[in-house]
Amino acid sequence: MKMHKILLLAVACTWAMGAAAQWQWIDKDGRKVFSDRPPPADIQEKNILKQPGGSLPARPVPAPAAATATGDAPAATAPATAAAAAPKPAASAAGSGKDKELEEKKAQAEAAEAAKKKAEDEKIAKAKAENCTRARAAKAAFDAGKPITQTNAQGERIFLDGPARAAEAKRIDGIVASDCAR
Repeated sequence: MKMHKILLLAVACTWAMGAAAQWQWIDKDGRKVFSDRPPPADIQEKNILKQPGGSLPARPVPAPAAATATGDAPAATAPATAAAAAPKPAASAAGSGKDKELEEKKAQAEAAEAAKKKAEDEKIAKAKAENCTRARAAKAAFDAGKPITQTNAQGERIFLDGPARAAEAKRIDGIVASDCAR
């Protein structure tokens, strides 16, 4: 029984080894390609992101004429050193603008965020307008000199005396000043 488990584990490990033998590169349209075969010869070395064994392939650097034909003039003038040929997946995909789908999704997300923020701002503005209307009505009632009642903690109705009336008037003036300012 124990031997079957070890054999099963060994088979599972060998299947995982096949997944590690994959190439990864960015094609001329800016799409990321995954394959078990090496990329075509027209793919530049800087666009190869991954290969089996973890190192970059030892392919010759294409001639400057081939580089300008693909529209990548800055790469044609760069020296062919090991440091210049090192892959930079984030810089090559985002910096060159080849990943149009990602840029479109980012623009859509920013537009959705802006719309959400605008809706929230409109909701806040509407609430402030309602508060302003109520505060102005309460201020008009206070200025008219009518007796004002409130409910206390026990649920009893009480009339506001001089100091309580002044405190309530000050509170209403603060609401009018903050919510009615335009």
